[in-house]
Amino acid sequence: MEECNSLLLEIWREACKHIEIGEAAALMAPILARRWPLEMMLVRRIDPKRSCVETVGVGLCGSATAPEHTRNELSAGQLEELLAWARQGQILHFHRPSSAPVPVGVLPEAVRNDMLVGPLTSAEGPIGLVVLIAREGACFHPASLPVLERLLEPFSVALENDSRLRELRVLREAAEADRRSLLTKLGRQDFHEEIVGADGGLKPVMDRVHQVARLDVPVLILGETGSGKEVIARAIHTRSQRANGPFLRVNCGAIPSELIDSELFGHERGSFTGAIATRKGWFERADGGTLFLDEIGELPPAAQVRLLRVLQDGVFERVGGQRQMVVDVRIVAATHRNLQEMVAAGQFREDLWYRIAVFPIDLPSLRDRPEDIPALAAHFALRACRRFGFRPLAPTAADIELLRSYHWPGNVRELAAVMDRAAILGDGKTLEVFTALGAAPTVGAAARCATSSRQDNSAPSTKGNGLPTLDEAMAGHICAVLEYTGGQIEGDKGAARLLDINPHTLRARMRKLGIDWQRFRK
Repeated sequence: MEECNSLLLEIWREACKHIEIGEAAALMAPILARRWPLEMMLVRRIDPKRSCVETVGVGLCGSATAPEHTRNELSAGQLEELLAWARQGQILHFHRPSSAPVPVGVLPEAVRNDMLVGPLTSAEGPIGLVVLIAREGACFHPASLPVLERLLEPFSVALENDSRLRELRVLREAAEADRRSLLTKLGRQDFHEEIVGADGGLKPVMDRVHQVARLDVPVLILGETGSGKEVIARAIHTRSQRANGPFLRVNCGAIPSELIDSELFGHERGSFTGAIATRKGWFERADGGTLFLDEIGELPPAAQVRLLRVLQDGVFERVGGQRQMVVDVRIVAATHRNLQEMVAAGQFREDLWYRIAVFPIDLPSLRDRPEDIPALAAHFALRACRRFGFRPLAPTAADIELLRSYHWPGNVRELAAVMDRAAILGDGKTLEVFTALGAAPTVGAAARCATSSRQDNSAPSTKGNGLPTLDEAMAGHICAVLEYTGGQIEGDKGAARLLDINPHTLRARMRKLGIDWQRFRK
């Protein structure tokens, strides 16, 4: 018994010392070889998702060589048979040579030596198996079986630690890939770059961001779709004490209602059809960082209740689970909807509203901060040129005036799309802003015509509210029609007929507004 305890202690020491199973297995095998006729030890991981068994740790003794084939593909029936055996916790002793077949998945290739095989399990079920292969001509003593049974726990812990390490690496690589993708889309080198408009129309917003960033309280960002709510949420995260932790974004309106609990809180294996493995939810993945809940007003009532509990106590349970999970997550929520009206209508929980609205931030629309349009347009133009491989281009003064005259119902997101389209239409040589703004030809044409008609380079007559004057609006409408008719004024397909005006009157008005019809001729 004392010898068994000593062996168990040594194996536990190696299991806890090395987090990678390959290192642990290589050091455990010689310890076992001092007591047993061991030639090789294999640690194999069962992967139900890919329906396979793979060798992840090898311990060699003497002159033994590692097997070349390390992975076995299993059919659904073979996988279920292997898992059923592993759940029983039974140790198999294969006396070799023997005619008894070795179950598929136990070994990477045919082995004729004596073998012991034991299942490795965690709290969530079978995770793998350990295979001990004796030296040629030697056999394991039957007394080895109860000893191996006690050794299965440290072997299981070592494999589980390795699996968690691999999972963290996958999540880290996925997060880094998402980070690089987002930086590419934003045209930035780093998330800490200055926010465009921080000293202009967004200055009141950034002042509130600086106020609340280091205070670990929930923040609610209110603003129209496309106004840049995620940018502000990231600014809060990068300026907080959680800056080194994860920042994860969840669009609550894009998740089907039947999956919202599973996505937010995770699920246990077998909790519903298709749940073949345990899955961490967004809250677990954001532990120690910030979780950005975009469009929180779209959450169904049941999910609102569970979210409220997490905000109150920091605990939740996975779908189908009974164990309470504890997380440390900061919530930054955002919505374009009026949550107070939804509370009054019974569509949003009042107690949840009070929890998330500790520090609300109102994000103005782009039309409410026209002073930021020049800097934003230049930023998005440079980003577009970098993404498409064009030389750097900047919008002209006429382009800026054209952009300022537009209403921007899609806010900053629409401006970014327009600059992308302008760069593509210009084929890297110019920015075709006028053509890219085809969604509002009258307003766009107004600014362009007004700009081209000024001979003295005076300041635009457009007022500070971004709306064109009557003359500019009239000029824009005439220009849009002339462009449609190819500069033709008279006739059935002429501009005068479309505008329902006498051709002579139209020419007089064009002279007054400084419109040259010849530049529209095709």
